[in-house]
Amino acid sequence: MTIATLLEDHWAWLVFAALLGIAEVMIPGVFLIWIAIAAAITGLAALALPIGLPLQLLIFAALSIAAVWAGRRWYADHPVASTDPLLNDRTARLIGQTVTVVEPIVGGEGRVKVGDSVWTALGPDADVGARVRVIAAEGTALRVEGI
Repeated sequence: MTIATLLEDHWAWLVFAALLGIAEVMIPGVFLIWIAIAAAITGLAALALPIGLPLQLLIFAALSIAAVWAGRRWYADHPVASTDPLLNDRTARLIGQTVTVVEPIVGGEGRVKVGDSVWTALGPDADVGARVRVIAAEGTALRVEGI
């Protein structure tokens, strides 16, 4: 049995859909489930209609694109509530914290110690050892103000 013969079988599409669903559960990312839905619909179409492999692949590609687009749109319109919305936004979590200047802020730029790391700081001039408050994050730099 060749791979082409195997893919023409509707069961192959349904098994592929199930494997993608299992992979989504094991490696969460809310992406593979949409491809799994496209594979399942392709499998059902192959079961109901006598269609060849090229048309099955075309149906799968079109459904994959449509499903991913619809899924992204749905999640954009219905965001998942979180108890910690800044979980993956490290710089935003730093806003409001008091940090210590480790390289003087001269001409609007220096370095501050945040926890066990050192960040570029933008703000008014400050000497080494001065305490400043983070008021914003600009890329990988922290905007600070004197306290």
